[in-house]
Amino acid sequence: MTTKATTVIDYIVQRIADEGIQHCFGVPGDYAFPVGDAVDRNPNIKWIGCSNELNASYAADGYARARGAAMLSTTYAVGELSAINGVMGAKAERSLVFHVVGMPSYQNQRLRKTMHHTLGDGIFDKFIDISAQAACSHAVINPDNCVIEMERVIAEARRNNQPAYIVVPSDYAQALVTPIELRPLTSQSNETSLKKAVAAITERIKSAKSIVALPAFTISRLGLQKEARAAIEALGCPFATTSMEKSIIDESHPQFAGMYSGVLSAEEARKIVEGAELVLDIGGVSFNDETTMGFSTHLDPARFISIGLNDVRVGDQLFGNVRIADVLAALTKFESNAPRYKRTPEGNPSINGKPSDKITMDALYPRYAKFIRSGDNVVLESGSSSFGVPPLTLPDDVQVHIQMLWGSIGWATGATFGIALADPKRKTILITGEGSHQLTANEIGNMGRFGANPIILCLNNDGYMVERALEPNPDWSYNDLAKWRYADVPHALGCTDWFTARVETLGELDAALKAARESKSGAYIEVIGGRMDMPKGLAFAHTRLKELYGEAV
Repeated sequence: MTTKATTVIDYIVQRIADEGIQHCFGVPGDYAFPVGDAVDRNPNIKWIGCSNELNASYAADGYARARGAAMLSTTYAVGELSAINGVMGAKAERSLVFHVVGMPSYQNQRLRKTMHHTLGDGIFDKFIDISAQAACSHAVINPDNCVIEMERVIAEARRNNQPAYIVVPSDYAQALVTPIELRPLTSQSNETSLKKAVAAITERIKSAKSIVALPAFTISRLGLQKEARAAIEALGCPFATTSMEKSIIDESHPQFAGMYSGVLSAEEARKIVEGAELVLDIGGVSFNDETTMGFSTHLDPARFISIGLNDVRVGDQLFGNVRIADVLAALTKFESNAPRYKRTPEGNPSINGKPSDKITMDALYPRYAKFIRSGDNVVLESGSSSFGVPPLTLPDDVQVHIQMLWGSIGWATGATFGIALADPKRKTILITGEGSHQLTANEIGNMGRFGANPIILCLNNDGYMVERALEPNPDWSYNDLAKWRYADVPHALGCTDWFTARVETLGELDAALKAARESKSGAYIEVIGGRMDMPKGLAFAHTRLKELYGEAV
């Protein structure tokens, strides 16, 4: 491409828009005024103002999960540091966010002026080192390096599917880009390395008596669900998922063996995964404390073939510069002579309880599973809902979003906003608990402002239930919360046309769910639950505190 006469910041914004991004989440600030101005005057991208930078970073993370990439704008120091938790979570769970930060002018930096948002010492690069840790690539942009550095950071962010941190001084932002001719950089497999990797994989597959595939959450981040499914179908082997990969491939697929969660797995799924002679890890499955139900798995690493985003490991052999999409394409051509696995489907627990009964978790989650429809986006908070929903079978073409590794409470409310804007053809459903929700509930006002219109199901069970479950004494005062009137929150924040309800019985819940689905705008249901009534998986976690946190010393 050849750069035309354009300012640095206009170039940055348009180059990010070229990556398929149509919205920029952020909070304005004086050092970042040029960024906001450039977004406002660019017809290809829309400014989405958020209530604070943390919410904006969560929204950008959600947007990137649904769209493939996102843009986040914050101001120097106070803004970027407020956002860093959300950006770091995006790095941990491989969500590509372009974080653009406006900083004090180059002139004032060189003069070492004492400026606001600094430590008053005339040093301006201290925060770059901090924010760069939340990204896989970063650059401080000036007119001369703008084109080259943008291509470098974009290519590296795409290669790793992790955030990029782009810093631009406010005076440089408004200067003209130095013209240069440059083609966008793309990551490609080394053909020799790819052939060797595929040969090593197929050799192991042919010699294995039993195989199971584990498609990782990264498959959905890269939009490779169809390619992963085609490869698994070519192999004919069963596949399983952890809670991080819930519904990554339709659960009605005949080769789906079920969800793997250590000792809480269904017996057939556990035997298939733990008994397989060869485990094909497609994308890098995260066997963390939560997906393994407190490290209750029995897996032999020597049986694994790991297909990473950019390399393949087969035993002690490592093949670098190999892109996962190319490996999957090669595997779809594999001709298997092994018997094709076919699972006998299992249904969800029946809908139980009388209309007058109080709401219990055993009655609640099967209702949620029935309520969720094909084509929905479902966002689960890092709390009780991330234990209650994943064990249930969901309809085909449901996309489930969960932050199981980073696990920052409050993420799901912000992410719901981003996901709803990124994928407006789907209905976005947030299932959260009140403790997490209180951190970021103010973003509901912007959901209404920008027409996101999700369905929010907020469980009110008198405090931080997940915290109560994860310690011996659930009654410490720090697990208590301010007693909000949750059903009143949307209207208080300007969502006057939303359907809202507070439900205490199963009959009230059933009626509210029906009304929420019929609502033309957003919907919000406050669900009253028992203080220590929790899903099976969370109750089990309470029995494995030593495995999770270690022995007291």
